[in-house]
Amino acid sequence: MIVWLNGAFGAGKTAVARELVDLMPGSTFYDPEVVGDGLRKLLPRKRLEEVSDHQELPSWRRLVVDTGAALIAEVGGPLVIPMTVLRQEYRDEIFGAFAARRIPVRHVLLHSDETILRERIAEREAVPGDPDASECVRRRALDHLAPYRAALGWLTTDAHVVDTTGLTPRQTAAQIADALRDGAGNCDIVQTPEPTSATLAAGVLLFDENDRVLLVDPTYKPGWEFPGGVVEPGEAPMYAGVREVTEELGIRLDAPLRLLVADWERPQPPGFGGLRLLFDGGRLTTEAARDLLLPGSELRGWRFATETEAAGMLPPVRLHRLRWALRAREQGRPLYLEAGVPAGPLDASPLDVTLADPPPDPAALPGTAG
Repeated sequence: MIVWLNGAFGAGKTAVARELVDLMPGSTFYDPEVVGDGLRKLLPRKRLEEVSDHQELPSWRRLVVDTGAALIAEVGGPLVIPMTVLRQEYRDEIFGAFAARRIPVRHVLLHSDETILRERIAEREAVPGDPDASECVRRRALDHLAPYRAALGWLTTDAHVVDTTGLTPRQTAAQIADALRDGAGNCDIVQTPEPTSATLAAGVLLFDENDRVLLVDPTYKPGWEFPGGVVEPGEAPMYAGVREVTEELGIRLDAPLRLLVADWERPQPPGFGGLRLLFDGGRLTTEAARDLLLPGSELRGWRFATETEAAGMLPPVRLHRLRWALRAREQGRPLYLEAGVPAGPLDASPLDVTLADPPPDPAALPGTAG
């Protein structure tokens, strides 16, 4: 089990974490800052200069999970992690990766009013004997107060909140230990095992009466997505799409679905890639859309979006796939893609386009509808 202590800088996470380890026999203190320190020594300076915080590094987020899983395998027992995470997409990625390894997460937010946080930061001697370094740390902590304030909306919904005002670290830890015994802070997110080879996945595009496409917001990974999921062994891909729509949204699709795109996704370590199918699930009436049901462990929200709006919601690889699926729907014929580009009479080889490239406008390529 992971006990993740979140909160603003100055909330006392590290001190509380050490007290909590003392109150939880068999638990281990795990500070992901150590992972960040290692990356700062390993990565080229140019890469480090591209980010303002090591949390922005995908390698940090992955290594935090890999290291945590390795520690649990090595020593057993809970890990107590004091770490500020204010971006919900990072929470999704890290907690979802723990869930994929069947490691449950308890999310606890240590909260105090901003006035108290400012007082604690002002009194903090972050680097004993080095006033300049301490002042730099204090300024950084103050800079994080605004993002913390902005994140409170989702943090207070996602985590078990403990008001630390007037509490010592020991008292706070004792309160957390009692709450954990009662099941507080449990993150009931989907547990999908990480793939060990290429996978086959089926997604379904559903449209409203204005031809906007339905997108869903998963709790276990960053970015919006199409309804759908991995095809199970021996399962027909179209049936898998129908099943996933029913499980995720409570909608039963009776008519056969029309294939829009089959996209071969190239392996990009640590991912294995595979074949991604998108089907046309048709239009939903306003009444049907009002009846959508979301499983809280898997999806936190949904919305209909235009292609332009989707560009600000989907990761590039999914946006690329959506754009071609919309062109295929307009033309009434399916498209076969490789790495997100139609394989066929195009001037450029699809293998020359990497997923890191911005998705080209499909309407600008030969042989497509505008």
